Amino acid sequence: MSGSGQGGDAYARAGVDIDAGNRAVQRYRDVTSAWTHPDQLGSLGGFSGLFRLPGDPKRALVGSTDGVGTKILIAAALRRYDTVGADLVNHCVNDILVTGADPLFFLDYLAVGKLDPEVAALVVSGVHRACRENGCALLGGETAEMPGVYRPDHFDLAGTIVGLVEIDAMPDPNRVAPGDAIVGLPAVGLHTNGYTLARSLIAETEYGAPFDGWTYGEALLAPHPSYLEPVRAIRQVADVKSMAHITGGGLLENVPRTLPEHAAAVFEPTRWPLPPIMAELVRRGGLEHEERYRTLNMGIGYTLIVPMTDVDKALRAAPGATVVGFVQPRGEGEPPVIVRPVRTA
Repeated sequence: MSGSGQGGDAYARAGVDIDAGNRAVQRYRDVTSAWTHPDQLGSLGGFSGLFRLPGDPKRALVGSTDGVGTKILIAAALRRYDTVGADLVNHCVNDILVTGADPLFFLDYLAVGKLDPEVAALVVSGVHRACRENGCALLGGETAEMPGVYRPDHFDLAGTIVGLVEIDAMPDPNRVAPGDAIVGLPAVGLHTNGYTLARSLIAETEYGAPFDGWTYGEALLAPHPSYLEPVRAIRQVADVKSMAHITGGGLLENVPRTLPEHAAAVFEPTRWPLPPIMAELVRRGGLEHEERYRTLNMGIGYTLIVPMTDVDKALRAAPGATVVGFVQPRGEGEPPVIVRPVRTA
């Protein structure tokens, strides 16, 4: 599907500049490159950071911090406060899961324009529920009342997770080779990215209107699932070489982190269903091919790269998983991720 004449990057027009975010991360690398702690592993720009566990050189702590984004504005408009906390925890669980880490504990940060104890309790109830479901302790957090920064009915939500991983058992993208298969776990909606674009295309007055057996508001608030259990199940039976959590930047910017320089990931969108809400956003925004797969998850929430010989075992271990592509050699000047053919909506 070609663009509708609006031109350029629809997400940037809506107010989010992915390129600026990438440049900011590069600046972070520049200003932090002069010194790192001797027990720090990895670098900025990954899904999470690693720190060698004191007294145990074989294990590492894995940490990540994230937020829910402007999905909270839709939750506030609909007065649905009990879901975004779970979205936050599950997002963070998935970010450390790409290293193979098991979650240990979580801390939340809730900032409000005017504190309503009942609303705050509903938000934290979602955090607590997801922590329990993921076997992760909720150690505590911070609630900040910030009039002047937030409107009385608005809030922001962020959190930090810490997990534990056996260093030798971590996936290694350098093991990825041409001929490997890419297994995808399905997305149920936008999860926690693309909401600034969605809000620019679907007005608040439409949130109560029927859409695909739901309302638009319900479709937009569809949960961000945890992939902890299906990933654990697949890793028990298959050789998982690398994994990616498909969040901001979509397939085009998340999957390259899981590949060596000589390999390219090829995705075939006819292999998986597109959530109706995404098809609607593509249609309304006239999103061109690259915009779709750089802004939205387009129906894939998580990817695992396994040898082709392990595909059947992986699919049996995780109902709903499907083969979404393969790895091929990457030539000089070629992109690390190729999505074909162009999906129409």
